Amino acid sequence: MTDTLDTAVPPLPVEPEPGIRKLSTAKAMQEAIAQQMRLDDSVFVMGEDVGPYGGIFSSTTGLIDEFGPTRIIDTPISETAFIGTGIGAAVEGMRPIVELMFADFFGVCMDQIYNHMAKIHFESGGTSGCRWS
Repeated sequence: MTDTLDTAVPPLPVEPEPGIRKLSTAKAMQEAIAQQMRLDDSVFVMGEDVGPYGGIFSSTTGLIDEFGPTRIIDTPISETAFIGTGIGAAVEGMRPIVELMFADFFGVCMDQIYNHMAKIHFESGGTSGCRWS
């Protein structure tokens, strides 16, 4: 008796209907960030390994090739510093996209978010001109 291995090949994924694309979350983020950066020169990205490495989850892959190191900024390992820098840039009218590698690191930058960002509008008498979106 001959044993046969079940070598059935799984079917290929079904193509989406015309006009509908399926993207991974990382690819959708890349495209959305690039789209906003093309529309607005004040948009920039900063975070750890967002440059040539393309982000820990590939969410910024290829962006440095199109926009360069002045708009795709690799930061040192200092979440508090680059979150604060992003807040300051937003106050000055820029549109920062600040990437934290993991939610675990969110706690170390809560002072910047909770005590600084949340109070800027009131401490400036409403004149900061910052758009929080």
